[in-house]
Amino acid sequence: MKDLIDIQDLTTEEIDQLIAVAEEIIADPVRFQEVCKHRVLGSLFYEPSTRTRLSFESAMLALGGDVIGFSEATSSSVAKGESVADTARTVECFADIIAMRHPKEGAPFVASRAVDIPVINAGDGGHNHPTQTLTDLLTIHREMGRLDNMVVGCCGDLKFGRTVHSLIAAMSRYPNVRFVLISPEELVIPEHVRTEILEKQGIPFKEMRKLSDAMPELDILYMTRVQRERFFNEADYIRLKDTYILTPERLATAKPTMRVLHPLPRVNEISVKVDSDPRAAYFRQVKNGRFIRMALIMKLLGVTA
Repeated sequence: MKDLIDIQDLTTEEIDQLIAVAEEIIADPVRFQEVCKHRVLGSLFYEPSTRTRLSFESAMLALGGDVIGFSEATSSSVAKGESVADTARTVECFADIIAMRHPKEGAPFVASRAVDIPVINAGDGGHNHPTQTLTDLLTIHREMGRLDNMVVGCCGDLKFGRTVHSLIAAMSRYPNVRFVLISPEELVIPEHVRTEILEKQGIPFKEMRKLSDAMPELDILYMTRVQRERFFNEADYIRLKDTYILTPERLATAKPTMRVLHPLPRVNEISVKVDSDPRAAYFRQVKNGRFIRMALIMKLLGVTA
């Protein structure tokens, strides 16, 4: 594998291998601190990002490498109209690997076709965010000790939430995983996810409208933000928005072993009062993002500790 554009570029065996390397990094970070010495990451972020950009950059630095790039398109020749392919070719002259976040779906794929160095999709529009999914999988594995035999609840904006689509695609490949899809009627899972992944593979799932009804059976609750701009009228948003706010009261019926994940940023869909609950794993999830990206960079550059 030269690039990572889509989570489905990875086999389950490759995902398991990346998780295993990430666990080794967590256990003994000193062993890995020079494996990418003299290697350079081109960090090309065409739209705002906090966690993903800093996670990639800190991952490369923790491996002993260096980072060049930009954090907004206006600070590069993109502002002059340079194409994605030409930008990638230019950066290839100075870097060994590229991480690209772009608002246009397919842009990282275009970059990957233009260069000979590895390209990692760090999020392209509403399409894919494979390293967020790897982060989610590492977090679930660390919190639960497994990626099979569980009930995964996805809550909020399931229509436009690229992280949810990728998580479903990845976890559907593990044995005995079923999904509970919790969303307003306006934001249900897209038809292509329903037919091409869930129904085609015979993955058990059910759709619900109330978070509280789903809570007792869940092993994982993956929260996303219900966005005001997705609704055609303000009245529908106001009617539904509080239904999907996670509070300590709503957590009362959850299993003691259940874990709450969120790709972040959050707005108000998880009360800050939940943060102190040991089941709240979303800030541990952020930290795991660096370790899995370290493992991915090593894999794509062909280096070992």
